[in-house]
Amino acid sequence: MNLSSKAIIIGAGIAGMASAIRLAVQGMDVEVYEKNTYPGGKLSDFEINGYRFDAGPSLFTQPQYIEELFALANVPMETYFSYQQMPVSCHYFYENGIVVNAYADKNLFAKELADKLGETESSLLSYLKRSEKMYHDIGNVFLNHSLHKKATLSKGRIGTALRAVRFPYLFRTMHQMNAAHFTNPETVQLFNRYATYNGSNPYKAPGMLSLIPHLEHNEGSFYPKGGMISITNALYELALKKGVKFNFNSPVERIIQHERKAIGVVVNGENIWADTIVSNMDVYFTYKQLLNDASKSKKILKQERSSSAFIFYWGIKKEFAQLGLHNIFFAKDYEAEFDHLFKLKKMYDDPTVYINITSKCEPGIQSPKRAENWFVMVNAPANIGQDWELYRRQYRKAVITKLSRLLGTDIEPLIEVEQVLDPVLIESKTASYMGSLYGTSSNSKMAAFLRHPNFSKTVKGLYFVGGSVHPGGGIPLCLQSAKIMSEMVAVDRLKKH
Repeated sequence: MNLSSKAIIIGAGIAGMASAIRLAVQGMDVEVYEKNTYPGGKLSDFEINGYRFDAGPSLFTQPQYIEELFALANVPMETYFSYQQMPVSCHYFYENGIVVNAYADKNLFAKELADKLGETESSLLSYLKRSEKMYHDIGNVFLNHSLHKKATLSKGRIGTALRAVRFPYLFRTMHQMNAAHFTNPETVQLFNRYATYNGSNPYKAPGMLSLIPHLEHNEGSFYPKGGMISITNALYELALKKGVKFNFNSPVERIIQHERKAIGVVVNGENIWADTIVSNMDVYFTYKQLLNDASKSKKILKQERSSSAFIFYWGIKKEFAQLGLHNIFFAKDYEAEFDHLFKLKKMYDDPTVYINITSKCEPGIQSPKRAENWFVMVNAPANIGQDWELYRRQYRKAVITKLSRLLGTDIEPLIEVEQVLDPVLIESKTASYMGSLYGTSSNSKMAAFLRHPNFSKTVKGLYFVGGSVHPGGGIPLCLQSAKIMSEMVAVDRLKKH
């Protein structure tokens, strides 16, 4: 029985490359068409005067999903990719001068919260235990399987997960659950921030999202040698090794349909035929531009978009001993910040600031000696036509003022090189509608079910992967979307034969 057929992947983002690898392992002839001149999508990099910057995602968790791809392809990962666990997942700075180190060792972290914020050590340990149980009982089903296939329902997976759902998980917000568990507002704020891992608002998103801390505090956070770009490079090389063909500077203009089946794509005016089409493009743009389906794209628009970001890439000609790989400088009024992001859709004048510094792990490689490469990010509203040039100046001033105050050093004279990324550029470079980093937000209790499935219900042979569809945004979930999709393709191909 010969099941060999051709697959076309639209977009060489992380999910697109993972999809290409998985379909190639199935024996398919796979081609990837990418509008940019490089692979990786948001997970790209650049260098200025010896300062190297990862352009997009900066947190690496759940390395097992990378390992799984190499194992599936029967290729030793060590040749292409390596990583190390971080002893401290994040350094937290508060306006009142308190600094909290989130140690990878849960007992050390519990002691830190007790010493710095007055929490009982048992409160953290019980919180993380609940987070772990929630992830394994519920998250594993919702994140690893399609919520839109009868097979998932018939095997009882959804039913088992739903029986594990407690009332507060859906009907209390993440903030309400955290506030009920911890006594100190600073601790609550620390765990509220995990809503931003999928671009959501902790004051609106369901308590179910409190399973996210499990990934960082129970499983661990990691640093990939060479920076985050090494993930892109590893998957690209693995895809090439499995025979995948990449076509860069080749935007797909249209998906060709015949009798409600996807049969190919148009690239540079040429028809290219395939049995299977997989879109790693934002699902909104897939419908609007590639399928010319205005009604479907409007339906997608009804779902609230996730937050975006404003990023400053700064080469800093000084080393700061108090900073680590990941650092958070909190806003004083967190709820007001999220009101601005999602209700007012405006800049907040006291934004929470995140700094990623890969030179902490590879000094002298990621930046010049006695200097640091700062990836400085603030949450921003999705793009609805705001004056981003004005916001750039205002954000820059607010960030410099905040960091200078909390670090006790005037930051501005230390900025040796600078590059800026705003929501408009994010949309144009990565086809993320409105610059939303994670597609739709999770600010409703039904958000998990409202995300677009990994297949088309109306066009056979058309599948979807990436952060704008199930199970969501972020590297691990994008990799999982590729796995879910590839399993569907395998089943559908067997049905044909």
